[in-house]
Amino acid sequence: MLDFPKWKIWAVMLPILFGIFLAIPSMMPESQAKRLPGWMPDARINLGLDLAGGSHLLLEADSLDAAKQRVQAMEDSVTTDLRRGDPKIDIGDVSTAGGRLSFMVRNPAQVDAAVERMRALTQPVGLTGSRDWDVRVVDSTRLELTSTADGNKRALKDAMTVARDVVRRRIDPQGTKEITVINQGEKRILVQVPGVEDPEALKQLIGQTARLEFKLDDETADPSLVAQGRAPAGSQVLPLVDGGAIAVKRRIMVSGDQLVDAKQGFDQDGRAIVTIKFNAAGARRFGRTTQENVNKPFAIILDDKVLSAPNINEPILGGSAQIMGNFTVESANQLAVALASGKLPVKLNVIEERTVSAELGADSIRKGVIASIAATLLVIIFMIVTYGRFGVYATLALIVNALLILGVMAVFNATLTLPGIAGFVLTIGAAVDANVLINERIREEVRRGRKALDALETGYREASTAIFDANITNTIAAALMFYFGSGPIRGFAVVLLIGIITSVFTAVNFTRMLVALWVRRSRPRELHI
Repeated sequence: MLDFPKWKIWAVMLPILFGIFLAIPSMMPESQAKRLPGWMPDARINLGLDLAGGSHLLLEADSLDAAKQRVQAMEDSVTTDLRRGDPKIDIGDVSTAGGRLSFMVRNPAQVDAAVERMRALTQPVGLTGSRDWDVRVVDSTRLELTSTADGNKRALKDAMTVARDVVRRRIDPQGTKEITVINQGEKRILVQVPGVEDPEALKQLIGQTARLEFKLDDETADPSLVAQGRAPAGSQVLPLVDGGAIAVKRRIMVSGDQLVDAKQGFDQDGRAIVTIKFNAAGARRFGRTTQENVNKPFAIILDDKVLSAPNINEPILGGSAQIMGNFTVESANQLAVALASGKLPVKLNVIEERTVSAELGADSIRKGVIASIAATLLVIIFMIVTYGRFGVYATLALIVNALLILGVMAVFNATLTLPGIAGFVLTIGAAVDANVLINERIREEVRRGRKALDALETGYREASTAIFDANITNTIAAALMFYFGSGPIRGFAVVLLIGIITSVFTAVNFTRMLVALWVRRSRPRELHI
């Protein structure tokens, strides 16, 4: 027990002092923390939605929309590859009915070549040997491409990863807000934005797919048939934002994927517009399209709705364009943000929304702090009354443990939630539990007649084994909650995991150091515990 050299003392004290140093900004009001010297740590614990107030949204991908986008993307790849490849293959009667892509090869001698070209467009999925699309010949000259189950699953997974990043960029373009945007399951995204209490504006910003497309109008379409929702082969009927509908070619001439910038601006008449700029490939394609279709109408389509269909008066070769519509400054700015952050690869529907007011969050913090202080004071009183000097050491360990939890959470930029406060209170009980085990074990050794030093040494050694065993099971439970849980459950698990590590460290190492220093100084012959 007396074997506690200086290097062990420093090994215990340095992490404690460093943890307390890191916890200082989190214990101060934000206004005061900002005035701290530059050499002080600036990491603070973030408050979760239930404490700071804000908006909570749970988004779910539209599987039918995802499948539709896959078919449309493949249609564009197929027509481009066959009509512009070498050799060119003449095709017609392209159909996307029933979620399948089919087309007719006009020259029967080119069917085999078309099949090989189509199979080259497909990709293997995993190690199973299956591919993302099945290619087969129907009626001797018609090819049919059907998306496989493995292909749909991988495509949805990739789309959800992209969608999560797009949602984050839309909410926080500068990357400075403390928001939560995480995937849940295969097709859900959880969004929590502290401090924002207007979920409607948030839904409008997030929910807009921002799929921008430029297509040529089909001037051969019969207006009476278009009014009935019918279009010629190779075209489709889309609604106009201002009412009515027009027929446009299915083929996408230029898409929003080739945008590099989008900003809100004003035209010569002072009306709000959105100016867009294409990358090099998009600029070339846009310039070539407008050059080949002068004096023809050109539809600007956003999320399957035609914003406008201006006439191409002259080639647009600079790589820039303007999107005009009945925009307000706010709606034009929202569209610019959505376009600049990228389109959503799949439509997201809001299936759950909650709003927590800042007042409710402040009340939660106040009640949580009261509960934590009350629990701590009751535990301190019990420990001091029951164990005397050793209860004082346990109290010091308890205070150090609380500060270490705050410091570790700050350095990892963790978010404190209401369940996190519950985990904090539970950790206090767990930390004291370790000291109770040690002190009761020492009492047993004293009753057996052991001398003071032997009782202390045996008590710490034997109790430490039980403490480590008990906390290993707690760690496993907390780790499983963190891995499989989400939101509040994760917040609880994070604080619990940190608390388990710090409580074992303070209960076993810190109190042992204090006892060793006291024994070395006082040389007690008897223990009163």
